[in-house]
Amino acid sequence: MRKIVTALAAAAVAAGTLAVAPAATAVQPDGPGYAPPPIKWGPCSAPGLAKAGAECGFLAVPMDYAQPSGETVQIAVSRVKHKTAKFQGVLLVNPGGPGGSGLGLSVLGRNVPKHAGDSYDWIGFDPRGVGSSKPALTCDGNYFAPARPAYVPKTPQPETAWRARTKGYAEACAKNGPLLEHIKTTDVAQDMESLRKALGQKQINYYGFSYGTYLGQVYSTLYPDRMRRMVLDGNVDPRKVWYDANLDQDVAFDRNIKIYFDWLAKYDNVYHLGKTGSAVEQLWYAQQRKLDRAPAGGVIGGDEWTDVFLQAGYYVFGWEDMAKAFDGWVHRGDWQTLKALYDKSNAPGDDNGYAVYNAVQCTDAQWPQDWDRWRRDAWATHTRAPFETWSNTWYNATCLNWPAKPGKPVDIDGSKASGALLISEELDAATPYSGSLEVRKRYPRSSLVSAPGGTTHAGSLSGVSCVDDKVADYLATGALPKRVRDDRSDVQCAAVPQPVPSPVASGAQQKADAAAKAAAEEKQSLLAGLLRF
Repeated sequence: MRKIVTALAAAAVAAGTLAVAPAATAVQPDGPGYAPPPIKWGPCSAPGLAKAGAECGFLAVPMDYAQPSGETVQIAVSRVKHKTAKFQGVLLVNPGGPGGSGLGLSVLGRNVPKHAGDSYDWIGFDPRGVGSSKPALTCDGNYFAPARPAYVPKTPQPETAWRARTKGYAEACAKNGPLLEHIKTTDVAQDMESLRKALGQKQINYYGFSYGTYLGQVYSTLYPDRMRRMVLDGNVDPRKVWYDANLDQDVAFDRNIKIYFDWLAKYDNVYHLGKTGSAVEQLWYAQQRKLDRAPAGGVIGGDEWTDVFLQAGYYVFGWEDMAKAFDGWVHRGDWQTLKALYDKSNAPGDDNGYAVYNAVQCTDAQWPQDWDRWRRDAWATHTRAPFETWSNTWYNATCLNWPAKPGKPVDIDGSKASGALLISEELDAATPYSGSLEVRKRYPRSSLVSAPGGTTHAGSLSGVSCVDDKVADYLATGALPKRVRDDRSDVQCAAVPQPVPSPVASGAQQKADAAAKAAAEEKQSLLAGLLRF
């Protein structure tokens, strides 16, 4: 599965070179297992973290927890301390991916309404292999350089080319050595437990987005007594890790791109791309075929065209930017704007997020090893959901040849967890709503907040007060919405609203849209990067 976010700037809210403070007092181990050394905190070099008064450092953890005295890896960590007399503990944050940099998320507390985040120490961290953690995974930085073989293998040639390409990437990843064997979600959960010990806390609080919800599920299953409060937004279905989850996602994205085409048709007086969703869809696929034959500027082919518009299935935030790019290409031949959007989601020369995505997903669980099954499933799904099925198939096909042994998924059990606030828009394509309902079943003391009709993925703290206020109330007091008996959400809120193009919006609407966009973009910039969940 993939998640492409609009901005990359804040993904580099990295520790960089740290000025390190004297060592903190060593924390005594509170039970069996690895006892981490203290974190040496110092100022952060990244401007966003420095402005927020964050501290940065590294947590040393075993490469292999079965050999705690062996080789170590360094987890990059940031901290923004609490601002109130009442201290409610540490709150760890994960942005998703797997492969997303979370180092900059220690500033996320300022996005919580009513100053409810002020009583926590917010802890951002780059999971092992990611970003500023050491070592950081990379395999082939030019893997996403355009233009590539056509995603949809209508002839044997692109299928052969993609199989060779994905195999070559997997083989290139072998250079990362033993870390590939120790980068499962369970390893990251153990790192979180080491971080809890290093911070001297009996329990942690946690906020997970997207894949980060699965990480929270795994941690709270392995260490139920160590989890105090947990917010999970955009919930991964624990029954479908990971092959089946991708097939579900293919169908959901096809539904959401049609919703986007309908929105474009609604504003045909602005973009002139078709008066019906069907007409816009036909035009979109016609342009994809055209670019497959002759990439614009030699770089924007049909694959890149698909990747640019994939984000429309994730978020409503970038709908206007993509609409302008679509309009500019069709009516004025402007391919540079398309390339700019593509580069935002696929930073040239940087494959760290993709490398970690593969390293985690390919080893969390066994993927089918029979290419004929992949082909059958892809064509069957493509027949009813052509938008991104083959794109997603090739994105994951490295797992056919991944140079590390897979493990077994954790049987997620939230029966011992103290509680959780679950959040999902009901037309979320990246993590379909059925996953949130399943997590709700497994966490009997949880409550689920849903947004009927909403297509935004992991959209909390984006300015919708109904949702954000419930996050604030839960973090402030532990209060959850009253749980209903039925297999449904416990409370419903409005979805993140679809934008109104500025040429047709009223002055009040433009002001409201600008405020909502600013709130959403601030959060999305913190979650920036090439991710999949």
